[in-house]
Amino acid sequence: MGLSLVWLMDVFVRRAYTAAGLRSHTVAVDADTTVHCWISTSLLPTPSSAGADPGRGSRRQPKPPLLLIHGFGPRATWQWRSQIAPLAARFDLIVPDLLFFGGSTTRSPQRSEAFQAAALARLLDALGVAPPRRARVSVMGTSYGGFVAYHVARAMGPDRVERVVIASSDLLKGPEDDKALLERAGGRGDVADLLLPRTTADMRRLVRVAVHRPPRFMPEFILRDMLRNLFSDKLEEKLELVKGISLANKDQFQLTPLPQQVLMIWGEDDQIFPVDKAFEMQKRFGENARLEVVQKTGHMPQMEDAGRFNKVVLSFLLGAPKSSL
Repeated sequence: MGLSLVWLMDVFVRRAYTAAGLRSHTVAVDADTTVHCWISTSLLPTPSSAGADPGRGSRRQPKPPLLLIHGFGPRATWQWRSQIAPLAARFDLIVPDLLFFGGSTTRSPQRSEAFQAAALARLLDALGVAPPRRARVSVMGTSYGGFVAYHVARAMGPDRVERVVIASSDLLKGPEDDKALLERAGGRGDVADLLLPRTTADMRRLVRVAVHRPPRFMPEFILRDMLRNLFSDKLEEKLELVKGISLANKDQFQLTPLPQQVLMIWGEDDQIFPVDKAFEMQKRFGENARLEVVQKTGHMPQMEDAGRFNKVVLSFLLGAPKSSL
């Protein structure tokens, strides 16, 4: 089978998480649904904590909790790897695998982003991440994870969710946007074919449209390794997730402003969700929303310019005034 670079990278990423004080944890949030996550050790239950408040795995003063929600693509640990160390220094982190990614699964037939959000809300309940036991949680989601973050914030309300970061996530997406995306990507197949690559040619196409400066040379053996170890798991269920997105169905979803403070952060050259849509969203969200555009990045500014991304996010989450952005 040979050496897997993805496996080696996964070892490196996991060590980064443990070094930042996070541990792997699995929670049965209901009879049908199990969510795997990486969480700060202070949120872990301890053997002596029966009958005590959940989430008290440490005697130190708890930090404000922050929920990080990934999008399609590599596993959650990879998508947030450049944020973990700086964010863990100031927040207690919850980094879940969404349903049908990593170790999270459900027997429920529901596939919408609102259902994903409901599962995460139950995860927070199970961990005891809620007032009065803990401070309000802030939520950050990227791409598909931004859809879920919006639903988490709307469903849980301002009494439980303090601030919201939506990164590279077009909540105004409709069928015409999917058609335009496919044209930018070469016009073949549908959106699910782009987001769920099955061949190395599909992988090359996804990288070209997702990254501001794609690598000039991508060896076939690396692409095959990525397909086998990052994109092949639960393909049919993930296809159902793409089809189950409710944003384009105006009978099911209408974008309404959130009562929380909202930061939208976007790559200037995002080809999946063009930055023009970010300005439209900002108008719809109103005075509670601000927008930061990260130059020379595409659909993954948190990976392509992690320094700038982290600076903006920390400034917002720690309560800096709007003028600082």
